Amino acid sequence: MTIQLLTTKKGSQISKYIYGQFSEHLGNGIYGGIFVGKDSRIPNVNGIRKDVVAALKELHVPVVRWPGGLFADTYHWRGGVGPNENRTKIVNVHWGDNTETNSFGTHEYFDFINQIGAAAYLNANIGSGSVREMTDWIEYMTMPGESPMSNLRRHNGRTDPWEIKFFGIGNEAWGGGGHMRPEYYSDLYRQYQSFLQQYDPEHPIYKVAVGPNGNEDDYQWTDTVMKLAGKYIDGLGLHYYAKNDTDGGTRPRGSATDFDESEWYRTMSQALYMDEVIARNIAIMDKYDPQKNVDLIVDEWGTWFDVEKGTNPGFLYQQNTLRDALVAAITLNIFHHHADRVYMANIAQMVNVLQAMLLTKGDQMIKTPTYYIFIMYRQHMGAEAVEGFGKVPNRVSYSASQKDGKLTISLANYDLQKEQTIDFRGMDDFTEIIDSTILTSYRMNDCNTFNDPDRVVLEKFTGSQLVDGQLQMTLPAKSVITVTIR
Repeated sequence: MTIQLLTTKKGSQISKYIYGQFSEHLGNGIYGGIFVGKDSRIPNVNGIRKDVVAALKELHVPVVRWPGGLFADTYHWRGGVGPNENRTKIVNVHWGDNTETNSFGTHEYFDFINQIGAAAYLNANIGSGSVREMTDWIEYMTMPGESPMSNLRRHNGRTDPWEIKFFGIGNEAWGGGGHMRPEYYSDLYRQYQSFLQQYDPEHPIYKVAVGPNGNEDDYQWTDTVMKLAGKYIDGLGLHYYAKNDTDGGTRPRGSATDFDESEWYRTMSQALYMDEVIARNIAIMDKYDPQKNVDLIVDEWGTWFDVEKGTNPGFLYQQNTLRDALVAAITLNIFHHHADRVYMANIAQMVNVLQAMLLTKGDQMIKTPTYYIFIMYRQHMGAEAVEGFGKVPNRVSYSASQKDGKLTISLANYDLQKEQTIDFRGMDDFTEIIDSTILTSYRMNDCNTFNDPDRVVLEKFTGSQLVDGQLQMTLPAKSVITVTIR
């Protein structure tokens, strides 16, 4: 199979924010996963785990979405600021009915993203909150001068304002965020966004509207919101999960680790369907916004299987296998192909929840196969997408980009038995392979555990050679490969 890469044709920039993360107050995603408290025996800085911070810094995490998710529409920010002993305890009604202590709040969130070097993406509570609550929160976080909320921030120990890069108005308003009709949400969005005060003109807050439920093919939502509120929107959110639940959701999603070949391929099919979901939503957006002023934001995506046996069903804790890694690679390739509209994406979720980067247990931490995909794909962040034409082998997904005189090609061969051979051409200006890595394993359900943390890790890939501007590659079955040349 031969693919001709158009390396001399200018492509769209792959936004670094496509590699964003999502961390909700859900199970052990925050508590135990990121935050352990200042008095913990687990090494920490201001209560935030050192090992987790170090691992996330390797990923160059560009942005973290917080506090939800469904939790955002029950979250009242005032309960999470000030002395810890005075913070308001609440019941996390969406996720396990456990007690939320609010010991990780606004100050801790900004401390965390500062430690890992990420930008802020916050979600307003429009389900059970108010416009006033949102505007007070914005004032608390970003007002540099004298005001009631900025003075409260200073009283609580923070003199300078923080910068908010992205701000979501609501979450899943079509579902747990209020079961709203798109017409009603559009009006509510217009109201809320009109009171979102911009205190720093040099760093305007990017406003994200609730987009459609991709798993329900709700294109009418996109059409209505774009028609009624599109001119007030910077980015339209989209949620889509590879859930594996067919038959109207009556069939269990299945185990994250105990699955057969048919489940493997069904999951891959669902991952690939992301391309159709994005393309159809973009077509609607183009109808109302042909200049592409509104970005598509995939602020929840990933795999969603049954929870691990013996864990709280409301904590959404699942293991992470080679199958998850292939889903991540396929999905990121799709985002690259739609880089002209897709500006940010946030995998769900960062630690201990759904398709996590990291899993923790007490003072232990392991990196998942998905974590290594994000390591492999770092070179694509901020690069220029490279188009190609030619026949792509069955069950192979790829994307290419160039930056700083380097060309990076990432491929996922999700065939469980067959290796695939591909020749890439059109690279006469490139003469040297400078990096070549592979992620694979003997079994399709292999994963990293606390007893065996390095079962699925990156290895050097030796199945490629660059000769006279042609990159020849042989891809093993069930593998992800990234090669960078210059």
